[in-house]
Amino acid sequence: MTDSRTYAVDSKTHASGITIIWSKDATAEAFCKVIAEAFVPVQPSLTLIWYSSTRYCEKQLVDKLGQHTPTLNYCGCSTTGEVTPDGFQDHGIIAIMFPSRWFTAAITTLPNIETAGMQSIAQQASAARNEFTSTLNGSHGLFALNLIDGLTYSEESVMAALERGLDGIPLIGGSAGDDLRFERTTLICNGLSFSGAALLILVECKLPHRLFTENNFVPTAHKLVVTESDPEKRNVREFNAEPAALAFAKTIGIDPSQLDSYKFASNPLVVRIGGEYYCRAIQKINNDQSLTFFCAIDNGLVLTISRSEGMVQSSHTAIQAMEKEIGPIDMILGFDCIYRKLDARNRQATNRIESLYQKSNLVGFHAYGEQFNSMHINQTLTGIAFGFPGNSDDSGHRR
Repeated sequence: MTDSRTYAVDSKTHASGITIIWSKDATAEAFCKVIAEAFVPVQPSLTLIWYSSTRYCEKQLVDKLGQHTPTLNYCGCSTTGEVTPDGFQDHGIIAIMFPSRWFTAAITTLPNIETAGMQSIAQQASAARNEFTSTLNGSHGLFALNLIDGLTYSEESVMAALERGLDGIPLIGGSAGDDLRFERTTLICNGLSFSGAALLILVECKLPHRLFTENNFVPTAHKLVVTESDPEKRNVREFNAEPAALAFAKTIGIDPSQLDSYKFASNPLVVRIGGEYYCRAIQKINNDQSLTFFCAIDNGLVLTISRSEGMVQSSHTAIQAMEKEIGPIDMILGFDCIYRKLDARNRQATNRIESLYQKSNLVGFHAYGEQFNSMHINQTLTGIAFGFPGNSDDSGHRR
């Protein structure tokens, strides 16, 4: 029996030729057919595909892409929601196609990241960098993207290794999600599907562009010291010699039974590094009243309760700053923390942040963590803004 239902698949092409394809309910077959239809006019050097693992099987996506566009150079991962030209989307799929007129790209798969070791990952990144740059006329306009399994607890070591291997090439990225189930995240790349891995994408861009990361944390006077933990599992058993959940709940003025993802998102914990504050977001509360984090923790770490406020204004200010550097923005590729989405809902700011993203042509996915150069961070909007073709020379510098 054939499926006679009609599925909505939308698309949008920017001035640069970057093409966005998205749907909240299309089958893998229907979605991959639309990618195939766009292949010839776009002539993409790279296609990023982000999808809900609740609705889409990664093996089926790989199979259908192979059937309809066997020469497509693509990679992607599962999400906890997508950011589309229509706004926030749950349990859907989005593809971003980058035209070869302005982009050259190469993808390296980094399997078994939990056991591979930093030296091996750094060597793979170095080899990929050397091979990629050897094919280019110069090294202008280079950046790297990283997609990584969000449940391996390996982001910090992988980022440190990649920084060593990339030797100065700036990097951004996001940790794959699984719709807040915290069971299994997946990645896909050119006929393969896997977990427990990372993808390194090297890109040469001839458009004006700028990498960025921004958050809106305001630290308070309330501090929590990690007094007992399991760093390998990112698990904190005690703050200030009290059960972690009890101490955290008491500090923010609620009963531990009220703790959930929304409370964690609206009361982020931050750590001070080099004069700046970075979030160490709580992933979940466990049966023994311990707390599991999205980022690295350790005994003796001093965390500060912060307020997450002014998200819309903070994001708008960051976008304005990029416009001053690269001129009018054609499109923004964003890795937006799932906790920003939950915090916006909690503060009834979803419509305003969606509107800002739509006006700024920002698309991407909601991640379990974000990567910026050597850092794995939480509760940020991290990404890259691309300017219009007429604003740059062929090296990607603004005229």
